[in-house]
Amino acid sequence: MKRTPNIFLTLIVFLSLALSGCGASNPTPVATVPVTAEPSVAASSPTPVPSPTPVPAPANPNLILATTTSTQDSGLLDVLIPLFEQQTGYKVQTVAVGTGAALKMGEEGNADVLLVHAPSSEKTFMDNGFGSDRRLVMHNDFIIVGPADDPAGIKGTASAVEAFQKIAAAGAAFVSRGDDSGTNKMELGLWQKAAIDPAGQTWYIESGQGMGATLTVASEKSAYTLTDRATYLANKANLQLTILVEGDPALLNVYHVIIVNHDNWPNTNLEGAMAFADFIVSPATQKVISTFGVDKYGQPLFFPDAGKTDADLGLP
Repeated sequence: MKRTPNIFLTLIVFLSLALSGCGASNPTPVATVPVTAEPSVAASSPTPVPSPTPVPAPANPNLILATTTSTQDSGLLDVLIPLFEQQTGYKVQTVAVGTGAALKMGEEGNADVLLVHAPSSEKTFMDNGFGSDRRLVMHNDFIIVGPADDPAGIKGTASAVEAFQKIAAAGAAFVSRGDDSGTNKMELGLWQKAAIDPAGQTWYIESGQGMGATLTVASEKSAYTLTDRATYLANKANLQLTILVEGDPALLNVYHVIIVNHDNWPNTNLEGAMAFADFIVSPATQKVISTFGVDKYGQPLFFPDAGKTDADLGLP
């Protein structure tokens, strides 16, 4: 009996099983979804802050500002000048002198722009063609200060003229700047209204110096003096002087910026002068002026007036 067919059948079954086992060991690949890699820590470093855009250098960066000592002694220019230089690229040479000397510099073409506080003299300056533009900037006020014991008895006097009359009648020491500054012009005007000529009187002392130095002299001599409020407050800690007369409308102290007439002096820096005038009456700078001194003295030292007229402040 032949068994060959059975052998073939067995081989066929065996091969089928083997092939089936091989197929099970190779499963169909599963499709994968690409995963976006998270950025590394190094790649997520902060975006660098761009450097400030450099201010183009002006054709003539040198600017001469002639100004009264009160804007310097009060510290206001220590705030405003760096801001102006940073914003415009100009380099300011500040000459802090009395208003009379500042106006003289303008007349002679030795300054580009003025910041002064003697309205009557400023009008004469403009009428004579020495200035090409004049703008109202700010104001504060003058006050009469003196020793606390007040030998002339002027404390609380409503009128500055009356206070001066009392000082003269008592022969009490009075220190004048004597430098043709705006403050000196105001003081001499008050003596004139009081019908008193103090020149040559033993009690009348002329310092010939700026406001800060004059306050120091008055303090050392226990004397009276007329000062702008800003300079007094800025120096008060070092003085033996107190405010005795204030609030008289006649003691208003107004500041203007004036551009020196370039037609008279072609070498003056007209562009720089215009830039400074625009800067000091701009809303941003006027805001700085309005808050200057508040943090240290509890009150502003100046009040911004850009956009107003002299008549708004009661000036002729």
